[in-house]
Amino acid sequence: MSGSRVAGASKTRAALIEAATQLMADEGYAAVTTRKVAAKAQVNQALVYYHFGTMDELFLAVFRRGAEANLARLQRAAEAENPVRALWEITSEPRQGTLNIEFIALANHREVIRTELASYTRKFRKLQEAVFARVLDTKTRGDSEVEPTPAALSVLMAGLSRILAMDDLLGIDDGHAEVLALLDEYLTGLQGPDPTS
Repeated sequence: MSGSRVAGASKTRAALIEAATQLMADEGYAAVTTRKVAAKAQVNQALVYYHFGTMDELFLAVFRRGAEANLARLQRAAEAENPVRALWEITSEPRQGTLNIEFIALANHREVIRTELASYTRKFRKLQEAVFARVLDTKTRGDSEVEPTPAALSVLMAGLSRILAMDDLLGIDDGHAEVLALLDEYLTGLQGPDPTS
C-alpha cells in the first residue's frame, strides 16, 4: 500500500472513531451503528467493518483512544502544582463523565468492553492513589481519628464524578452545590485554595 493510501486509511479510521465517539456522547451507545457512524464520518458503511471487523472492535478503539488521552492527562495532572484539584478537574469533566456512563452500560452487555474498562480503571486508580499518597504524606494529620486512604479517596473521586454525571443526564442538581463545596473544603485542607479562583 502506498504512503498516501496508508495515510488515507489512517485518516478514515480516525474519522470513524471520532464519529462513533460523538454519537456515543450525544445519543448513547445504542445509537452507534455502522450506518450512523459511516454517515457521520461521511464514508461508505462498508469501511466501518473494513477498519474494525466488528462493532466491539470499534467500541474498543473509541474507548482506548479516550482512555489513553485521559491517562496522559492524569499523568500531567499528577505533576501539577495542585495535583489533587487537577485530577478532580479531569475526573469530573462532563463529556468524559457521559462517555464513562455509556461505556459502563455497554460493559454490562459486552465482556470485552468490561475487561478493557476494568483494566484502564485500575491504571487510573493506581495513578490517583500515588498522587493522594504523596499529598497525604506531606500533610500533618488533622484531629480526625479517621483519615481516608489513597485508595479510598480514589474510589470516592471516581464515584462522585459518576453520580454528578448521572444526575446531570437526568437534569438533577439537588445537593450538588453542597457536595462540591464540601469537596472544595477538603481539597483546600489538603493543598490550599484553588489557584485558579
